[in-house]
Amino acid sequence: MKASIEIIKNIKQNWKLSMKLAGNDFRTKFAGSYLGIVWAFIQPIVTILVYWFVFQVGLRNVAAADETYPYVFRLICGIIPWFFFAEAISGGATGFLDYSYLVKQVVFNISIIPFIKVVSAIFVHLFFVLFTIILLAINGFYPDIYYLQILYYMAATFILSLGLAYLFSSIVVFFRDMKQIINIIIIQTGVWITPIMWDAESTLSPTLLKIFKLNPVYYLVDGYRDCLLYDRFFWQGKGMWTIYFWVATILIFMFGASVYKRSRPHFADLL
Repeated sequence: MKASIEIIKNIKQNWKLSMKLAGNDFRTKFAGSYLGIVWAFIQPIVTILVYWFVFQVGLRNVAAADETYPYVFRLICGIIPWFFFAEAISGGATGFLDYSYLVKQVVFNISIIPFIKVVSAIFVHLFFVLFTIILLAINGFYPDIYYLQILYYMAATFILSLGLAYLFSSIVVFFRDMKQIINIIIIQTGVWITPIMWDAESTLSPTLLKIFKLNPVYYLVDGYRDCLLYDRFFWQGKGMWTIYFWVATILIFMFGASVYKRSRPHFADLL
């Protein structure tokens, strides 16, 4: 708890600096390429098109599990929080490596580095949320009061990602293979078991569905669909699931903060 409070205080004290560095981090990811930050939007769009083609054209039975809305809408609403989450934990995991020159400076408060990485990931997410809202409106699904919950689910995704960013970034300093575990195993596997491309409620047994719902990201994906498509508030029919999500998220954040605090004294020597 003390480690978590300390991190929150440091973020608050260095808020303006964190925002400035996050913007710079986002821009420098694509420095030197002709299209620059445009690549940040091209990759998710291409991914969505590939998944849509595979499941809508190649595997129609899977895509037709819920015919209430076009499959592409359910896909986009579910995958945009995943893109944010995946980018946040992937970028956050290498935070101390990317900013090793700052870690070695005694005067710089390195506790804000994972926060900078997660904030950097949210810029593309905001674009895709706006893109999705416009796309839905063009097709007759207009914004309503349920859309306000996007802020709630965005904050929930941010906090979960931040806790994991502190955990993974601390581990990566000691165990560099953790980067590959995150990118190859957690992210590549997680996108399929969340689930995003297929309808778990109509496919899985009740017992197996409960196991899948232990994945906190499933709550976020389901939540984005609730507020953008299904017109449901987060407390409707998922009260216990909401409690579970926040208990798990807070514990993850506290654990990540604790690992960071214990590991921090050794960062400069290892980097």
